[in-house]
Amino acid sequence: MKNKETKLNTANRKKIDSTNYLLIITISLFAVMYIVGLFVYNKAGFGKPQTFFNMLIDNAALLVCASGMTIVMITGGIDISVGSMVALVCMTLSYSMEYMNMPAGVAIALVLIFGLIFGAFQGWCVSYMELQPFIVTLAGLFFCRGLTAVISSNQIAITKNKWFLAVAKKDLIVPFMDTINKRGVRMHTIVHPSVIIAIITIIIIWYMLKYTRFGRNLYAIGGSEQSALLMGINVKRTKFFAYVVEGFLSSLAGLLWCLNTTAGFVEQAKGFEMEAISSAVIGGTMLTGGVGTVVGTFFGVLIKATIETIIRCQGTLSSWWNKIVLSAILCFFIILQSVLSMMKRKE
Repeated sequence: MKNKETKLNTANRKKIDSTNYLLIITISLFAVMYIVGLFVYNKAGFGKPQTFFNMLIDNAALLVCASGMTIVMITGGIDISVGSMVALVCMTLSYSMEYMNMPAGVAIALVLIFGLIFGAFQGWCVSYMELQPFIVTLAGLFFCRGLTAVISSNQIAITKNKWFLAVAKKDLIVPFMDTINKRGVRMHTIVHPSVIIAIITIIIIWYMLKYTRFGRNLYAIGGSEQSALLMGINVKRTKFFAYVVEGFLSSLAGLLWCLNTTAGFVEQAKGFEMEAISSAVIGGTMLTGGVGTVVGTFFGVLIKATIETIIRCQGTLSSWWNKIVLSAILCFFIILQSVLSMMKRKE
C-alpha cells in the first residue's frame, strides 16, 4: 500500500514539475514579446494601457473557449466543434432577438442550456459509447455550422434589443489607468463586460482544477486512465462532465462573441477551434493529457493577442503573418512537449 502511495506521489510531483516548467516558458515568452513591443512600437501606442485591455476585449470569447478546451485536453480528449458552436450561438441570439422579439434574458438562457445539452451528448458519445473525440466533435462541427446556415444564410445585426446593445456597448472605467493624450486631455482606460465575464470564468475554472476532486480526477484520467480506475475514479462520468462543462463554456464564448459583434453570420468563428487548441497548447496543456493549467492558457491567448497587436502597430505586414508566427510558436511548444514526454518515459 505504501509503495502504491509513493508511486502516485512521485507521479504527481513529475506532473507538477512539467506543468510549472511549461508555464514558466509561456509566461517568459509573453513577457519578452510584450517588452519588445514596448520598446519598438511605443510611439505607435503599444505601451498605452488601453492597448493591453483592447487585447482582452478582442479575445474575451477566446479566453473562455480556450479555458474549456484546456479542461477537455487535460483528459486526453479534444473538441473541434467550438467554433461552429460560437457561430450558432451568435446566429440564434441575433435571430431570436431581431426577428422573434425574444427578451435577451430568455435568448441567452436558451443558448446556454443548448450548450449544456450539446456538450452532454458529445460527452456521452465519447465516454459511454467510447467513440473517438475527434470524430464525435467533427460531427458536432458540421451539425452546428449546418444548423447556423439553416437559421439564416444572411448576416443578422441586432438593432432592436436595447438592453443587449446597452450591455454590449457599456464602457467600464479601469481605475488608476487614466492617460493624458497629446492635447492634454485626460483619457479613461475602459474595458467591456465581456472581459469581466471572461476573467471571472477563468478564476472559477482555475479553482475547480486546483482545489476540487473533479479537477484532480481530470488530471488523473489524463495521466493514465488505467491508474485512475485503480484509484477508484469513475472515468466515464468524469469525462462526460468534462464535455458538459466544455459545451457550456463554448456557448458562453458565443455569447461574449455576440456581445462584441452584435451580429450573427454563417462564416463567424471559422477556425476558432484551432485558435483555442493552439492557445491551450502554447499555454502548456499537453496534447497527450494529464498536464495543463488555465493560467497558462490565459497567457497563451495573450501571446496570440500580442502578436496581432505588434503586426498591427508595424503597419506594413500582412495580417497573415500572425498565423505564420503563431504556427512557429505552436510547433516549438509541440516539440518541447515531445521532449518532456521522452524524458518522462526514460525516468
